[in-house]
Amino acid sequence: MERIILASASPRRRELLEQLGIKFDIVVSTETEENIDKSLPPEAYTSELALLKAAAVGKKLTELNRKNSIIIAADTVVYFEGKILGKPKNDVDARNMLKMLSDNRHEVYTGICVMRLKDAYTVSRSVKTSVKFKSLTDAMIDGYIRTQEPADKAGAYGIQGMGAVLVEEIQGDYFNVVGLPLSCLYDILKNEFDVDIFG
Repeated sequence: MERIILASASPRRRELLEQLGIKFDIVVSTETEENIDKSLPPEAYTSELALLKAAAVGKKLTELNRKNSIIIAADTVVYFEGKILGKPKNDVDARNMLKMLSDNRHEVYTGICVMRLKDAYTVSRSVKTSVKFKSLTDAMIDGYIRTQEPADKAGAYGIQGMGAVLVEEIQGDYFNVVGLPLSCLYDILKNEFDVDIFG
């Protein structure tokens, strides 16, 4: 039986994978270059980054002689008016992002890559969810930034936390916005890797 490996330090992705009842280890590679061309379409950008993360962890596991592993890697971005919004560099950057998203609709893309290390069989997908923000006042934006929640989130908000109150509606997979599209992941594991959480 292959061991499932989550190639992410994200506590949100860890919690989501735990929700599926899957036993897994966390292995993160610090070598992943996140300097992919941001002018790529968001589907390609996130899929490519997830693949790079999976490959970097695969290299690490191969060196540790742990080739009997299935690696799950993901990358999430917010996409608005032709621009990819990653994590804010600082509070000013977070404020600018939130002002842009205020009273507007944007898309959240998560690229997901699942890789079986022993034969390098790899499946990649990109999942899109549409999110509409309510109109945000400066006081709301400043108050939210003071919570520190935007600091490590793509697009400067976390829908699973206090950022939930900024959102008016979503169309698509909620868990995709959190950072791991569980329904898509289940389909990949079951149909491509014969891993079924329901036995």
